[in-house]
Amino acid sequence: MSRFVHLRFHSEYSITDGIVRLDPIIEKSVSQGAVALGITDLMNIFGGLRFYSHAIAAGLKPVVGCDLWVQNEEQDKRDRPYRLTVYCQNHEGYLSLCELLSRAWMENQYLGRGEIRMAWLTEEACKGLICLTGGPQGIVERHLVGKKGEKARQFARHLDRAFPGRLYLEVQRPGFKSDELLVSLMANLSVEMALPLVATHPIQFLEKDDFNAHEVRCCIAEGYVLADTRRPHRYTEQQYLKSAEEMQELFSDLPQALENTLVIAERCNLDGVLQKPQLPLFPTPDGMSLDDYMVKLAKEGLNKRLEFLYPDKEKREQVRPDYDKRLEYELGIIIKMKFPGYFLIVQDFINWSKRNG
Repeated sequence: MSRFVHLRFHSEYSITDGIVRLDPIIEKSVSQGAVALGITDLMNIFGGLRFYSHAIAAGLKPVVGCDLWVQNEEQDKRDRPYRLTVYCQNHEGYLSLCELLSRAWMENQYLGRGEIRMAWLTEEACKGLICLTGGPQGIVERHLVGKKGEKARQFARHLDRAFPGRLYLEVQRPGFKSDELLVSLMANLSVEMALPLVATHPIQFLEKDDFNAHEVRCCIAEGYVLADTRRPHRYTEQQYLKSAEEMQELFSDLPQALENTLVIAERCNLDGVLQKPQLPLFPTPDGMSLDDYMVKLAKEGLNKRLEFLYPDKEKREQVRPDYDKRLEYELGIIIKMKFPGYFLIVQDFINWSKRNG
């Protein structure tokens, strides 16, 4: 069995920088002997459901996570946000992640991106989530490289309180000049603070030959021309789907960091709830059930419709039995399929639209 699990990749659902399609990476991972695979799209879990179901079908354990933008709250540095990566251990973690993402997009957008605030990361808000420090753009990592060791420790302690027993210091070697310095700093911090290391690889494209296509995608998203020598170069040719053997060679000096990828994959057990339709609970008056409220509205609607179609009361009463029979049949099917909630939601926004032009 492979002694390494890829815990992060940006799929085509990472709007600005991903080109990896879900089925090809699942197929290639299976062909490489992988037992699990983690998806970490940037500030969204749009692809989580499809990834989950397709991975399960292929015999691959899905690990659903997300790369988060974290607001840089230093003065005049809002343009340089940090990264943090979280994974859903269970359904509670999935709900926690949904809450954080929704809050970021609704309350804290900047230049078109939602950002998490560190103050939001409390033990209560992060239940069911495992956290990785985010790699070179992580809040701990950037302070270490910037020779602000005490601030790095403060942020690490904050994260350790928010994710007790579920925080991992992340190390990567994607091919940047700063790789070894950062790995050394993180390894030392791991010993000092008794926090586990985990080795990851930031996959941005499937094959090594896809690097140029990925650069084009990023240029389109960021408004650069490929030939522009001044444009930022944030990725390397090494950020393809490496085999477990390549990763074991890359981190042969840190075997426990490799082993911890398996530990994290084993700890993440998001159940099959993602494969079932999930609807908001529609509010009903006086504690009525969804079924009863659906029947009530349908009968009221039928009465209004019949009054319009058959103004003559005698004629209306003649045809009513056929309509009542048909309505009872239709409602019976809807209730049997457990769809009243769906119909109530749809009628709500349609009626709102009619009232508001």
